[in-house]
Amino acid sequence: MSLEQEPADEEADPLDAFRQFFALERDVLVLSAAMFAFSLGFQMTSRYMAEYMSALGASVFVIGLFGTVGNVVSAVYPYPGGAISDWIGSRYALTAFGLCSTLGFGVWLVAPALAGVSIGSVSLSIVAIFVGLLLAQAWKSFGLGATFAIVKQSVSPSHLAAGFASTETFRRTAFLVGPLFAAALFYPFGSSSGEIVTAFQVILLVAVVFGVLGTVAQHVLYRADEDDIGKQFEGVPQLLADLRAMPDELRPLLVGDTLVRFANGMVYVFFVIVVTRFLEVGLTLSLPAVGTVALSPQSYFGILLGIEMVVALLTMVPVAKAAERVGLKPVVGLGFAVYAIFPILLINAPADPTVLAVLFAFSGLRFAGLPAHKALIVGPAERGAGGRVTGAYYLLRNVIVIPSAALGGLLWGGFSNPLTGAQAFAGDPTVAFGIATAIGLLGTAYFLLFGQEFEAYR
Repeated sequence: MSLEQEPADEEADPLDAFRQFFALERDVLVLSAAMFAFSLGFQMTSRYMAEYMSALGASVFVIGLFGTVGNVVSAVYPYPGGAISDWIGSRYALTAFGLCSTLGFGVWLVAPALAGVSIGSVSLSIVAIFVGLLLAQAWKSFGLGATFAIVKQSVSPSHLAAGFASTETFRRTAFLVGPLFAAALFYPFGSSSGEIVTAFQVILLVAVVFGVLGTVAQHVLYRADEDDIGKQFEGVPQLLADLRAMPDELRPLLVGDTLVRFANGMVYVFFVIVVTRFLEVGLTLSLPAVGTVALSPQSYFGILLGIEMVVALLTMVPVAKAAERVGLKPVVGLGFAVYAIFPILLINAPADPTVLAVLFAFSGLRFAGLPAHKALIVGPAERGAGGRVTGAYYLLRNVIVIPSAALGGLLWGGFSNPLTGAQAFAGDPTVAFGIATAIGLLGTAYFLLFGQEFEAYR
């Protein structure tokens, strides 16, 4: 056959190599754009929530309780969210979840207006923060199974890690932009409680705008006709059946992952407090044509999160491609190890901005294993069941992780004997972070010893 007679579909696509490398199928691109919008909103807000709550008068224990409620949401939402996605399709499920998250950002925005109203000793502004959490985390947690299912149905099994790397790259780009934007907003304000609240409300307003844009984009652009529709959710019996039917390959991963996430959950919500109130580290720069710029600890924390995300963005795609050669297990183990070690390094760090920058750059390496981790979860699932398998996995993991933040808060702030009222433990941040690292290392070791490789990557 001559060149003139070759069919048109044989023509080379100049973007084919790029699309294959990043696994950027259309639906994955739409998902990635939505991930950017909601991750920008959630990352700008969630990492500063302890500072916001503290400015509104919340105690250390209440902040820890907020983290625990977040763990409850993370545990309870994914399975029904995955079941809903498998039943009605990812497009409509994610649209509904997006609307809920946007409303949650709005509740957080108006919470300070309720500061003067109390029920007993509890301020309604703090109650509103908890109510907003139940809504704001909807897209992130309810939509978890749907996002996994979209990638699974759009990408070949041997390229799952690359597919997740593409979505995570968009998502983590938002994790980079969000904290830097927050740092810029905090800069003109001081460190008083009133100024922190005002700056954070501006951040929340931006989150609402991006939530609306993300919801509209995914509803209009996502191709619902290509959804893998599974069976209708049949209640608790189906949940139990799905838990029993979870692929055997996931069990060692689930045990190791649960220990690592429990450890991280003990201290994650307190990272901002370590930088802004425990170490009180800001940054002073002398810039040409600008002069001296003094960043408050709140602003510098945003810079540190930006550094963390730069490392994540630079490593995720190359490591995901490397996983196609070395396997998923070593890459996931690397991420677990960084998760485990970071808390003890942070709490023992000197009050030096350069040292903290290096530590948060190291922390960014934990995201290098995230695409491989997601591929290892959803890879063994049957088509049409990716949402439920993912939801069942996260349900088990996150139920166990629920008390972690409250435990971390107790170890940080101390607690009394409930019978005598005498102080049982004075509280020590170093103890809290040290125990977290020990639990994380145990989980990492278990996974490295007993974890299994996904067949497509062997």
